[in-house]
Amino acid sequence: MEENQFVKSQKKDLYTQPDYFLLDDLLTDEHKLIRNSVREWVKSEVSLIIEDCAQKAVFPKHLIKGLGQIGAFGPTIPIHYGGAGLDYIAYGIIMQELERCDSGIRSTASVQGSLVMYPIYAFGNEEQRNKYLPKLATGDLVGCFGLTEPNHGSDPSSMQTNIKLDGNHYVLNGAKMWISNSPFADIAVVWAKDEAGIIRGVIVERGMAGFTTPETHGKWSLRASATGELVFDNVSIPLGNILPNIQGIKGPLSCLNQARFGIAWGAIGAAMDCYDTALRYAKERVQFGKPIAAFQLQQKKLAEMITEITKAQLMVWRLGVLKNENRASPAQISMAKRNSVQTAINIAREARQILGAMGITGDYPIMRHIMNLESVITYEGTHDIHLLITGLDITGENAFG
Repeated sequence: MEENQFVKSQKKDLYTQPDYFLLDDLLTDEHKLIRNSVREWVKSEVSLIIEDCAQKAVFPKHLIKGLGQIGAFGPTIPIHYGGAGLDYIAYGIIMQELERCDSGIRSTASVQGSLVMYPIYAFGNEEQRNKYLPKLATGDLVGCFGLTEPNHGSDPSSMQTNIKLDGNHYVLNGAKMWISNSPFADIAVVWAKDEAGIIRGVIVERGMAGFTTPETHGKWSLRASATGELVFDNVSIPLGNILPNIQGIKGPLSCLNQARFGIAWGAIGAAMDCYDTALRYAKERVQFGKPIAAFQLQQKKLAEMITEITKAQLMVWRLGVLKNENRASPAQISMAKRNSVQTAINIAREARQILGAMGITGDYPIMRHIMNLESVITYEGTHDIHLLITGLDITGENAFG
């Protein structure tokens, strides 16, 4: 679907970022420049059409090249491979600005950068890096990530998708589901077990015989994002498409940590958009002769929102510093992802109440954020699984099995 097929909203995007504790003082000029350029692009190219995309349940594919141009694909990947060579705070800021508009748009960028480009960069060889990364960075290629299966979500180590060596190639069989970008992806980074039961990373290319990507329809969430399956029926995989520098569950989990970091920042963007919308509405909506912002219960909601947003902002900023220093643990990332999404979904629901009936309409973004966050609270590790990751980290006792 081309850009001119989407109905553009007549409402101007008036978003102003809340910064109650002056966190901008902690950012570099480069960070702020990146944020402003991404925000400007989002306001001019995405905000006007996103409600129509969600109503039609269509991903705006024409935005892919723009996402590449603003550096949203693999911003931390070195410039040599087509990335922007930025730090992790810059990466978080980009994800926050995208999800401020829509979680589905941020998901597309997260998958491309954290789940496709990152494993090729971290676990691939020079030939694979040079073949795929520059085109993924520009959006000339789009990728997806295959880990979750119909019967194995929170327990990925029990996956059934498998590869078997057959002469000078591997044969891949199995299926993955709930895969963002899959319906139109050019490549898929897929995790499968070899004959020894060891998990390996495989690059699967569209057009390989036996590889199909049926789309998932009927979603109430992430409606402006394309979701589908990956089905492998005796797909012949060249030996050169195996990621050589990783074996075991550590591979896909390290990718998820990259994505979860982005979500920890991104979900706060959704929260800030809901807060900003509710605050503006409360100042303009008059009942009983005065703006509803003058009533105690509305002030309570708004004051609690900005408090929780501020706490989450400080957490992810500190996490970004630790990530830049290579000191952020997977457990810390899990805590931040869980906290940010819980904060966002609570704020979205409170904001919806402030807007009353208007909150459920497409005239405002809040109900769309609520529906999207119902997916974000589950994917890249469910809300409960992240709690158990913290529990394991602080007690040393494994509660998973």
